[in-house]
Amino acid sequence: MKMGVSRPHKVGNGVSTRWVSLFCIASFFLGVLVVNRFWAAIDPDEMDEEASSLEKHQSISLQSAVICEKKGDTDEAGDIFSQVSQTHDVIRKLDKTISALEVQLAAARASKSDNNEGSPVFTKPGSESFKERQKVFFVMGIMTAFSSRKRRDSIRETWMPGGDELKKLETEKGIIMRFVIGHSASTGGVLDRAIDAEDVKHKDFFRLNHIEGYHELSSKTQTYFTAAVNKWDADFYIKVDDDVHVNLGMVGSTLARHRSKPRTYIGCMKSGPVLAHQGVKYHEPEYWKFGEEGNKYFRHATGQIYALSKDLATYISVNRHILHRYANEDVSLGSWFIGLDVQHIDERSLCCGTPPDCEWKAQAGNPCAASFDWSCSGICKSVERMEEVHQRCGEGDDAIWHTSF
Repeated sequence: MKMGVSRPHKVGNGVSTRWVSLFCIASFFLGVLVVNRFWAAIDPDEMDEEASSLEKHQSISLQSAVICEKKGDTDEAGDIFSQVSQTHDVIRKLDKTISALEVQLAAARASKSDNNEGSPVFTKPGSESFKERQKVFFVMGIMTAFSSRKRRDSIRETWMPGGDELKKLETEKGIIMRFVIGHSASTGGVLDRAIDAEDVKHKDFFRLNHIEGYHELSSKTQTYFTAAVNKWDADFYIKVDDDVHVNLGMVGSTLARHRSKPRTYIGCMKSGPVLAHQGVKYHEPEYWKFGEEGNKYFRHATGQIYALSKDLATYISVNRHILHRYANEDVSLGSWFIGLDVQHIDERSLCCGTPPDCEWKAQAGNPCAASFDWSCSGICKSVERMEEVHQRCGEGDDAIWHTSF
């Protein structure tokens, strides 16, 4: 075998492997040179500035986005509050409308029941009962008795308008005022004919289908509210005794403040003792229902004067057959509202004392709505003193005509 010098190998196209190796090494050094030149051309400070500028731009953009987002949230919150307020207004209007419809429905049911069972309003034979209800501000029923002719006259001569002024009060102010009385045990007797004659003269009575009697005051009060609701569509119904002095303008202003409130029971609220012993005034035969001896009644308005909103008076009218009556009229009325969502409004201007108490308040510019003596549950010797109380504590005969409700 001959020994010869080895020759370089060739690749498929005839290029020597040696040249391939040199080409690869040259490419490597050329790459390194280019990269070094590229990094040397970039200033590190400029990179920092560009990075800082980029971060600043991103920060401004972020802050702008946050501000826009907050503004959007504020606008959205304002829209939400506006919508909530509008919704509350709508709900209040709907609640008031529903309440009015319920009252009208209850009154219609009560009227239908009265037609079937007999009306609480006393009507003479051959006469027709009043059907269409007149819309008024308030109805004031002055509770009176057959023996109280002088008391009625003392009121007519002082704080109660008469004749054409009484009619004007109804048409211009929406105020109905009537003496409230039932009939005697012997209907059509002497007592009833005396009231008939008095009514022909003054035209200021509201006759009830009720037998008069001191121990029937709870029943009379219940019948009064029922009959008044059936006859007049009033915002308020007032009960007042015939030995109390009243300033009509102040009463109207007081009621007007509570006109928009539902289920209002307005009066001088009290809680007197339950009297268990027989023979004492205001004895409560059912004292055992109020717990242990010495307990007090629940809060209720004193009986001299108080007012009920339309819905409460209608409630009495509709449920009169199942409402329990206690011996004392004011206690009975207060008990009818236990368990109901009723607003008890303690209005102290309805229970001022007689002079000098009501006089001092009138001189101070705060005339009382009603005045009486607690010791007498009315004005002591009211027939003799009603004129004096009116002169010293009255708001003025023209006050009612200049008062806007």
